[in-house]
Amino acid sequence: MTFRRTRSAGYMTNWAARLFARAIDRRLKEIGVSSGHLPVFFALGDGAALSQKALTEAAAIEQPTMAATLTRMERDGLILRRPDPQDGRSTLISLTPDAIEKMRAVREAIVAVNGAALTGLDEAERTAFLKALATVVANLEKAGA
Repeated sequence: MTFRRTRSAGYMTNWAARLFARAIDRRLKEIGVSSGHLPVFFALGDGAALSQKALTEAAAIEQPTMAATLTRMERDGLILRRPDPQDGRSTLISLTPDAIEKMRAVREAIVAVNGAALTGLDEAERTAFLKALATVVANLEKAGA
């Protein structure tokens, strides 16, 4: 049996993810954000303030990656760190006012890239595609991937 990458769920998903990241990075670069910042923007975009541990869990990112991302975002003026009033050993992280102002542009970029990616699929196909992806993610999480 010959391996065909275009018939491999893993290969095609990875390829699509790389293309998504490239497209979104092009749009986000103009506003001073990168796709690596998006999990933090999504977790804190509603005005939340979370500890780094809670943020790591909410964003589903490994701790070392989160630490590096937060360091870059702090350097770029996108996050604030302040002591947790409930736990003196912990720090709460929130978006800066500048980052909150960028949220609209970030959302617009995401909507545009998703729209471009899903062009040609009707609403039922989009719904089925997203449902199938959610099932794949759940299966991989259950398998401990």
